[in-house]
Amino acid sequence: MHLRVTMLAALLVACTESEPAEKPAAEKPAAEDGADASSKSAEKTFSKEELAAAAENVALVPRPAEMEKALSNAGIKSRLGDMVSDRDIATEHTNLDQVAVRTGVVLADLVLTAKEAPKDKTLHKLGKLKQGFAKVGAGDDIQVTIDEMIASINNDALKGTELVQEMDELSGVLVPELETEAGEWVVPLIQAGSWLEGAHLVSGALKAESKYDAADGMLRQPAVVDYFIKYVEREGGDKAPDEVVAKLKETLNTLKEVASKPKLEQADVETIHSATGAVLTML
Repeated sequence: MHLRVTMLAALLVACTESEPAEKPAAEKPAAEDGADASSKSAEKTFSKEELAAAAENVALVPRPAEMEKALSNAGIKSRLGDMVSDRDIATEHTNLDQVAVRTGVVLADLVLTAKEAPKDKTLHKLGKLKQGFAKVGAGDDIQVTIDEMIASINNDALKGTELVQEMDELSGVLVPELETEAGEWVVPLIQAGSWLEGAHLVSGALKAESKYDAADGMLRQPAVVDYFIKYVEREGGDKAPDEVVAKLKETLNTLKEVASKPKLEQADVETIHSATGAVLTML
């Protein structure tokens, strides 16, 4: 598993460092003129600068494990994994935006609970994760990786701290790889689901211990919110009425208002907790 993650990480680096000279000369003007608005994302070419910008956007979104560490560094005793709700999120849905968000929530729950959760629950969540990735059109690499992980867990060859590390690598290395295989909107919406779950749990922990002074560093992130809003409201996205996606848009706009404040107070933390919870309870 480590070898596979390392190889995919190397692939990502190679993509960002490769020169665009190899791309057909006629391909770029066609994309710029918008001659074929219905062409698939996988056929779109990216310059070196565009790939670097995409990498920066992926990096700005805190991963669940980073949220857990930030909580500990702030002197908060609550463990996010202990606060994860015992729910069975379906990752099979006709609305692909919603599938991506649901998959992100499942991924966050896996990262946060992998160390202590019973084997059967971890395996069940991995099955949901695999189903979600397949639904949004992820490539074979991530499916093979999840299958390898499932086999290692079944054989007791992967557990505890090592399992948590593998899950974190899955969210931090393999998820960005999906951008070239399933469309540029997939990564941000999966991340939105993971971040939404993390923000809900962090705000809950701050409330539980009345540590509101720590909120600024963990929850006041306007750039992250703007990044998600861009993709939830993207041009050409699924415009059919969907209550979860509509609620996510509403929640992100609420979080943007909160994040614009110079300092977060108790009422703001409570707003974040209730707003994110309103979306999560619909999954």
